[in-house]
Amino acid sequence: MTVNEKALEKHAQWQGKIEVVSRAPVTNREELSLAYTPGVAAPCLEIEKDPELAYQYTRKGNLVAVITDGTAVLGLGDIGPQAAMPVMEGKCCLFKEFAGVDAIPICVNSKDVDEIVRTIELIGQSFGGINLEDISAPRCFEIERQLKEKLNIPVFHDDQHGTAIIVGAAMINSAKLVGKALSDLKVVVNGAGAAGIAIAKFLMLLGIRKIIMCDKDGILYRGAPYMNEAQAQMAEVTNPENRTGLLKDAMVGADAFVGVSRPNLVTPDMIRSMSEKPVIFAMANPVPEIMPDEAKAAGAYIVGTGRSDFPNQINNVLAFPGIFKGALESRANDITDEMKVSAAYGIAGIISDEELNPEYILPDAFNKQVAVNVAKAVADAVRK
Repeated sequence: MTVNEKALEKHAQWQGKIEVVSRAPVTNREELSLAYTPGVAAPCLEIEKDPELAYQYTRKGNLVAVITDGTAVLGLGDIGPQAAMPVMEGKCCLFKEFAGVDAIPICVNSKDVDEIVRTIELIGQSFGGINLEDISAPRCFEIERQLKEKLNIPVFHDDQHGTAIIVGAAMINSAKLVGKALSDLKVVVNGAGAAGIAIAKFLMLLGIRKIIMCDKDGILYRGAPYMNEAQAQMAEVTNPENRTGLLKDAMVGADAFVGVSRPNLVTPDMIRSMSEKPVIFAMANPVPEIMPDEAKAAGAYIVGTGRSDFPNQINNVLAFPGIFKGALESRANDITDEMKVSAAYGIAGIISDEELNPEYILPDAFNKQVAVNVAKAVADAVRK
């Protein structure tokens, strides 16, 4: 059986990857009266007097909503909210398995920014955090921005920030290995959608200033006629020399390539045109911008992909469970840039200098220390 055939069989067998499990025993009349009526009135009245007590008397403090409109699903594109449900259930599984955080999938049947924002705003008080998922750009930027203004709980678009944090952690350790300061790196980011823009912004937070972004029409430069508003904003703060041309032109002399675009866009000649010990993060899935063996043969020193069958998998599961765990435990009302940077260094720091090598720049997704480290790093940033 192929992986897809096995997955269909298992999904039919599971009939859903999550379920609700009661934390309160209800096996006799006394337990019933405490968990439900009449005893439940007591916490209700206390919360009415002080809404913050919801964190003490309900599950809100460990409950995240995983919300999508189904417009940008896992490389599948706009497949709609109903078809996105298996992915959202899977995300909820990862929250629970990797960080002990309870999560509920919610698929919204709308593509209207204001309608989606209002829907989430109306249900937001039931949750301790909101994880936006698989919402297409540029709408995802506005949805997140508005929700951050309207809600007093953490709102996090994982496709943007989760990916950016893992790329940042990988770049921190790669810079160590190649013996260059982050501030000296020249980085090309290919794919100027939600993930690519978030990655570029995050790399700037880490101190990387020499960034060139590319999209299907070529390099983003000030005045380029093919950019949307979000891309035009990025052109103002990247590409300091205002270079023009195509991806192959951007790659000349670059120290690192980050791809969140399409398969087979990078050639061996492009890698040969880069600086000494080039770093390649080719994250198109399931087929990367260049296959690792081909990249290595062309001189790449470090190669990472989004796949689990090659070294250095750049996997969001290293970030979002621990980030929410730390944010929830510290009762943060936002996930700030400082928390994201702290998380990236927390992930990178799991690998000691002795262990660090070109085949091992990120910890394994099943390393239980990852969520613990990330949660602590986030909580420390909240306290600061």
